[in-house]
Amino acid sequence: ANGIHQIKLIDATPIGVNVRSTVATYANVHDELRKIYGRTAEAKRLGYKAGDFSYNTGSLRCPVCDGTGMISLDVQFLPDVDIPCPECRGSRYGKQAKRIRYTNKDGEERSLPELMNMDVNAAVQYCRHMNSVRPKLEILRDLGLGYLTLGEETPSLSGGEAQRIKLAAELSKRSTGRTIYILDEPTTGLHFADVHKLVEILKRLTDGGNTVVVIEHNLDVIKTADYIIDMGPEGGDRGGTVIATGTPEEIASCQESYTGQYVKKYL
Repeated sequence: ANGIHQIKLIDATPIGVNVRSTVATYANVHDELRKIYGRTAEAKRLGYKAGDFSYNTGSLRCPVCDGTGMISLDVQFLPDVDIPCPECRGSRYGKQAKRIRYTNKDGEERSLPELMNMDVNAAVQYCRHMNSVRPKLEILRDLGLGYLTLGEETPSLSGGEAQRIKLAAELSKRSTGRTIYILDEPTTGLHFADVHKLVEILKRLTDGGNTVVVIEHNLDVIKTADYIIDMGPEGGDRGGTVIATGTPEEIASCQESYTGQYVKKYL
């Protein structure tokens, strides 16, 4: 169709199997932090640059676990057992990385391994003066992911968490305003207060000129839609028929629509 640049499905499928993929790397935060730590006086004195802080190829990654944070134990007659690396204790970084510290404008000092061990809520506070980092962390927080640590492996996330991480990554990019985003039940597992935050995030996408298509049962989301397609009349093999289409007000006026009767209570 004219004006559509791309279509993106943001679903609950796991984010890869790469143990080097973390919340910070996937949300485009880690690269910015590596640059910031690479510019510190101690990093310059020791001859380290942003690339040295990489989990994949950096010279500051832990030499024992090779930057994965885990090692595998060969247990005879049983499958291998993965345990946190005894050298770096799961931080992924060697001892030298702990010597390189960043001091924010309020005098708070942290190494990058310490920062990666923080949850998003704490990291937002510590990184409040980092203009290239703070907005990306705030998106994660606003999507109800403030409890995740920056260094958490993305393969270990639940389906709902993975979906919201993907959404955060999209929001941190520069929007063309010509993208259709398709989300499959993004409110699964969310507290009702976080559902309202999610709706605000989705509005941010549409305010940028994009189109958001949401497959959803949650009435707090349905009632805010510009246009609703109500499928029914029942669920499973008793559904599949388009019962009503239109604005929330139009859906509410349709007597055959179960959804409409509930939406009517919110109008």
